[in-house]
Amino acid sequence: MQLNNLQPAKGSVKTGKRIGRGQGSGKGGTATRGHKGQKSRSGYSRKIGFEGGQMPLQRRVPKFGFTNINRKEYQGINLDKLQQLVGEGKIKDTVTMDVLIENRLARKNDLIKILGRGELKAKLNITVHKFTASAKAAIEKAGGEAVTI
Repeated sequence: MQLNNLQPAKGSVKTGKRIGRGQGSGKGGTATRGHKGQKSRSGYSRKIGFEGGQMPLQRRVPKFGFTNINRKEYQGINLDKLQQLVGEGKIKDTVTMDVLIENRLARKNDLIKILGRGELKAKLNITVHKFTASAKAAIEKAGGEAVTI
């Protein structure tokens, strides 16, 4: 290290001009805001989506449809997925919410519905919120039990 290559520690020196700190700084007076107008004044903040007085996009586009606030969203799980887990040895004879959460087929606050795709060979006692008619029939045909919570 010589005198010719001394330099301050990284991050210790601020770069850029300090704005609005008097005429001597070269950025005093209007502080780079220009003269007059809404943007030059204190307290200015533009609304999201503001288009300079033109009708904003979210108000120009037509609205349609309806969202039912009482809708219940079910997480669907098919029989072939349950059969696959039985084959892998992750499910023995009972299927409850805890088992499904453990195997990442659902989250703890989900409503579960068993769907009828695929074939179920294992005898399972399944306890969830809903079943389709075909799923219930397939479970009972395999010798299992479909219990609604």
